Amino acid sequence: MKSVKKLGSGFKRFKKEYFGKNSSLFKALNKGQRPKTLVISCSDSRVDPAIMFDCRPGELFIVRNVANLVPSYKPDGGVHGVSAALEFAVCILEVENIVVLGHSQCGGIRALLEEHSGEFISQWMATAKSAKNEVLAVSKGKSKKTHQKNCEFAVIKLSCNNLLTFPWIKKRVKKKQLSLYAWYFDLEKGLLKQYSSKSGEFEIIK
Repeated sequence: MKSVKKLGSGFKRFKKEYFGKNSSLFKALNKGQRPKTLVISCSDSRVDPAIMFDCRPGELFIVRNVANLVPSYKPDGGVHGVSAALEFAVCILEVENIVVLGHSQCGGIRALLEEHSGEFISQWMATAKSAKNEVLAVSKGKSKKTHQKNCEFAVIKLSCNNLLTFPWIKKRVKKKQLSLYAWYFDLEKGLLKQYSSKSGEFEIIK
């Protein structure tokens, strides 16, 4: 109950100190949104893209789920929340960038590695099973911490690769109308890294 009351108090401060002082911004946003960047990030409470990147309302279109996963293109008539968000951001809002943002100490990745069972989580994380198998195949004998970190990296790359299975994303990337980025946030060190296809490593963004 206290945590919910805290949200209410927080909204009052937001309305007074932010909404009130940025009335022109919200007046413009009331007419619609034109974000340039879509961020696909983890639902983890410690990783908030808008705060991390110091963005104002209207600048980012954000999709959050467990372990920042992007399933491959599958127009089978099922209910696909991530795919629907991608379609809306790319085809309707016409974003220019897509950032897949992973992070250290990811609980979803831990569930993948430890094969946690659950009514929904195990099936969701099965989307990244190929990344897990790839990591374990090349890092036998390594510590759990190393497996965790390498799998976090691998899942970010998997999600980026899966983005290219969507024909309307692949088409825009090919025409240089859309750029894809694979980023990793190190919670412990406060570092942001980007995957480099040249080095094959995640390198610190300075």
